[in-house]
Amino acid sequence: MRIALVERLGGDPVLREAPAPRAGPGEVLLRMRAAALNFADLLKARGEYQERQDPPFVPGLEGAGEVLAAPEGSGFRPGDRVAVLAAGTMAERVAVPVAACTPLPPGMSFEQAAGFQIAYGTSHLALAGRAGLRAGETLAVLGAAGGVGLTAVEIGRALGARVIGVARGRDRLEVVRAAGAERVIDSADCPDLKAALRDQGVDVVYDAVGDGAGEAAFRALNPGGRFLVIGFAGGKPPVLPLNHALVKNIAIHGFYWGGHARLDPQAVADSMAALFRLFGDGRLAPVVGKAMPLDRIAEAFDLLRSRRSVGKIVVTL
Repeated sequence: MRIALVERLGGDPVLREAPAPRAGPGEVLLRMRAAALNFADLLKARGEYQERQDPPFVPGLEGAGEVLAAPEGSGFRPGDRVAVLAAGTMAERVAVPVAACTPLPPGMSFEQAAGFQIAYGTSHLALAGRAGLRAGETLAVLGAAGGVGLTAVEIGRALGARVIGVARGRDRLEVVRAAGAERVIDSADCPDLKAALRDQGVDVVYDAVGDGAGEAAFRALNPGGRFLVIGFAGGKPPVLPLNHALVKNIAIHGFYWGGHARLDPQAVADSMAALFRLFGDGRLAPVVGKAMPLDRIAEAFDLLRSRRSVGKIVVTL
């Protein structure tokens, strides 16, 4: 079978042949059809992720595929379509624990499902849980055209918030608006992001960018606001003035979905069930920014690294 393989830290994955796995006790054998790229995959390939993995390893943290074999009593049978949450999904066949599989709702494609769990799970638990976002509040999303940012726009809208999407470029902003943003701001054409957001009265900031944009948005928060630290696609964390947090009673919440899954697995399970229901009700529409075959894996990594994609980058298998 074909796999993507990170053979050295700092290098892009390469295409290789490998023996097909066999399912062990309590495992489901899957024919993978799609796997999503996350920013964490870039960091792991550079050796900079908080959960370091030594090469060689197969990248991918989530995906979707068909069941080839499943243990008795697992609730799965051959042919079932499932979303997969496990390391090493960029391979044509994988063997994963039963708990790593979730049945797909009707109408959800493999490409949509591949990037659904981490991005939507991050935004749902961060916004509904940590930030306690309420209907009628104003949410600002930094990096709103990215794979995780678009989910925050959609979920913010689904929770009844007024959403402001901040991204770069007219075409990307149109996608953000279509996802549910009431207002969009072009970060490439906004000399004073703090003033632009402050004029809107922001209650919650969802920051997947960091750096100067994160600091500007933090300074724009209303008294009693909440600041969600999601990621640092801008290259480095924002420098947050804690005296503002003190004087304005601002709460700062770091949110790492993988760590939260270990901290409170029931909350993650409940969140995922709610998200699949929202999809079934037609209230979420996952955007696949680019679908690329496995033999273009290095190109897919470069596309994510350059932040040129809108929505999720998905590798098809």
